[in-house]
Amino acid sequence: MKTKIVLVHPPLSKVSEPPAGIAKLAGGLKANAVSYQIIDANAEGIHYLLGQTSFANEWPDKWSKRACKNLEANVAALQNIETFQNKSRYSRAAQDVNRVLNIAAKPYGATLTLSDYANNLLTPARSADLLRAARMPDNNPFYPYFAARLMAVIQEEPEFVGFSVNYLSQALCAFAMIGFVKNINSGLKIVLGGSLVTSWAALGEGENKFSGLVDEMIAGAGEEKLLELLGGENKKRNCAPDYDDFPAQLYLAPGFILPYSAARGCYWRQCAFCPEKTEETPYQPLPVAQVNQELTQLIKKYRPVLVHFLDNALSPSMLKNLAQHPPGVPWYGFARISGELADEDFCIALKKSGCVMLKLGIESGDQEVLDKLNKGINLADASAALKSLKKAGIAAYVYLLFGTPAENETSVQKTLDFIVRHNDCIDFLNLAIFNLPIASAETQNLETDRFYEGDLSLYSSFRHPAGWDRQAARNFLEKTFKKHPAVTPLVKRLPEFFTSNHAPFFIWQC
Repeated sequence: MKTKIVLVHPPLSKVSEPPAGIAKLAGGLKANAVSYQIIDANAEGIHYLLGQTSFANEWPDKWSKRACKNLEANVAALQNIETFQNKSRYSRAAQDVNRVLNIAAKPYGATLTLSDYANNLLTPARSADLLRAARMPDNNPFYPYFAARLMAVIQEEPEFVGFSVNYLSQALCAFAMIGFVKNINSGLKIVLGGSLVTSWAALGEGENKFSGLVDEMIAGAGEEKLLELLGGENKKRNCAPDYDDFPAQLYLAPGFILPYSAARGCYWRQCAFCPEKTEETPYQPLPVAQVNQELTQLIKKYRPVLVHFLDNALSPSMLKNLAQHPPGVPWYGFARISGELADEDFCIALKKSGCVMLKLGIESGDQEVLDKLNKGINLADASAALKSLKKAGIAAYVYLLFGTPAENETSVQKTLDFIVRHNDCIDFLNLAIFNLPIASAETQNLETDRFYEGDLSLYSSFRHPAGWDRQAARNFLEKTFKKHPAVTPLVKRLPEFFTSNHAPFFIWQC
């Protein structure tokens, strides 16, 4: 059967697991008998670049020579669970592999890491720069890889090529690939989707900026719209993801990680500055019976070492379901602080079900800040939850957010005090500086300006009501927060580049 569409996951994103969005599309297309082909250009492209840098003697510094010489061993180390028994060994392997990628990008005026891609002259927040990337695809470091790869599939004459762009770090590479495809076959139709495209659409931007290059832009969940575009009958809806055609051997993880979503959107959706609220994304949970059935089938088929729940937050009802119907393999995901997690018996039940780690967005240790941001979090519950998770043996991966409009110098000290009091219950700390969403309703009460000089910018800069600007927050983080003896070990424990995607593998070794 002739391929109807080629689905492409462009560089660059973390290469620890397959992309769930395209896998979901693949499941729907396969169930409705629409022919397709998958290209994980992120995984393939990264390995291609790594394989091209075996010229260690051309680099004068010792680090580059060592990294190139030991590349194969370091890649193998990141795919071996024994490496995660020693954080120093893991860090050395990750940093050396990253060094090789960085070397590969230098001739192209780009910065390339295992978690990000940036061009020194182009920004993904400017449509003119994305179009420029499309006009000059050979200026992209992945060009030698994707030119050959895409040429091969274009010769098979598919009707469409679809690109899923979820992160800013993918946008420039995606448009370079799109430009190459159009140069070879101007009549081939290009479809662009993914969460970044959804965010552009919510701003009212991007829809007509790429006409002549992009034929269809799909915002939001793409299964039904894609089937309609491809002429599929759409008899079977909301199908399970399909990972058959993804290169499992290329992912940098000690075994296959199965990404799975039990719901779209967020069940809380009341936080100030929430993109889900701004983009009016509805909360759409799958029926519990469907989740249980799909997980059973997917785990039996792919034999993953870990299930990664992608939900914005696993609802209390889904957590209860997982406790009652264990998936059969270790799992982790994001959860909101709730009364259920403050219950030690409930946490023990989660642990028995296979839960190895929960990601928790505590954000601040100041209750007043949390209330102003409408987080729906009580610090007393957060304290109890951290203690209960610790007793149950479930790792806590805690997110903190600094520089929000509600925060001030007193607030951040309270946050530090909260973390110090609970440092024995926290396994990992993820620290971030607040970005103000440009379309947020809360911007009406702030003096704002463009965060990026670009028509596709998703964020605004703002004058902080208390004078606690980004630089002040960053200074506090670097000079005070991270240097506290109770915090430093938590920050250093964070896996380089892969962060939460690799964190569960360290827990197994504790």
